[in-house]
Amino acid sequence: MDRDITFPPSDTEAASFYALQQSAAQAVPLTVLTGFLGAGKTTLLNRILNGGHGLRVAVLVNDFGSINIDAELVVGIESDGDVINLANGCVCCNIREDLVAAVTQVMARPEKPEFVLLEASGVADPSGIALAFMNEDMRDRIRLDSIMCVVDAEQIFAAPEMMELKLRQVAFADMLILNKVDLVTQKEIERIKAWLDDRFHRYRLVQTSRGDVPLEILLSVGRFDPSRLDGTSSRDQSSHPHDCDGHDCEHSAHGHRHDHLQAFKTWSYETDAPLSLEPLREAARKLPASVYRCKGVVHTAEEPGRRVILQVVGKRVDITVGDEWNGKEPLTRIIAIAARDGLDGVDLRATFDRCRCSSVS
Repeated sequence: MDRDITFPPSDTEAASFYALQQSAAQAVPLTVLTGFLGAGKTTLLNRILNGGHGLRVAVLVNDFGSINIDAELVVGIESDGDVINLANGCVCCNIREDLVAAVTQVMARPEKPEFVLLEASGVADPSGIALAFMNEDMRDRIRLDSIMCVVDAEQIFAAPEMMELKLRQVAFADMLILNKVDLVTQKEIERIKAWLDDRFHRYRLVQTSRGDVPLEILLSVGRFDPSRLDGTSSRDQSSHPHDCDGHDCEHSAHGHRHDHLQAFKTWSYETDAPLSLEPLREAARKLPASVYRCKGVVHTAEEPGRRVILQVVGKRVDITVGDEWNGKEPLTRIIAIAARDGLDGVDLRATFDRCRCSSVS
């Protein structure tokens, strides 16, 4: 179901937006993929990259942890140089300068890209990312074409303590991709729509499974309106604390000062010892409820010549056999993202150590 999300701007906003569009007429379009942990952003990214559109696409992948697993899961890229990793932080706040530097690096390439894709961290607030592209130094080089928010139909109401962040991700998006609808009933989809209707004026919603969205919808949406940075798109007041006071509000888009380190904690695991699949699946199923997301590339005893991809979202565990290592040393690299006080690194390490083939009786 598509819903037009345009909002009637004031005369001043309309003039500013027109001037911005004129100055960016020759700029390269950039699309930001946002959405909470495990919604399916990397799957959607791969869908765009392998869509047969013929565009020269540059890709920036941001992961909150020190190991950028998402960058390893991007397929259809000719070389590692075509993917710029932005790890050890979030591009909406503490590594925003790295984002600007990365975009500058991309635009300086001999073959200038025709399209730029940024997969944001699952804990990113898109307003902070948008602000990075509003300054005059960037406008003549790159145009923020659209912000797409991927929503997990099965997990949207999970982790209620993160609902404010999820609402902000939806509020600043030009398009909502309701992903994984094959995992829920039509009744649940209607419930999600009613929930959105109650909180947002108008929005564009596309339902899909496995990120299978037509390229005509995904590319050059061109619907992003900078005036939406005032945060007035949503009627929902829960995404904006009641005790905020006007322009001095630190929670507003203009004063985006949150630090994800206060709310989230990441943990990473690496080993060159092969893991055993069944203990790995069991360990993933028993991860603490405070772990919002776990993902990784795994070297297993059962499939020594191929990468095994681990994806954990809520209670759902998905383990699939991927492509060959292609000359790279087989190495297990796993990352978990959890509530700040809900992650015991020592216990998690012991859990995955028990999955090593040599420790299985």
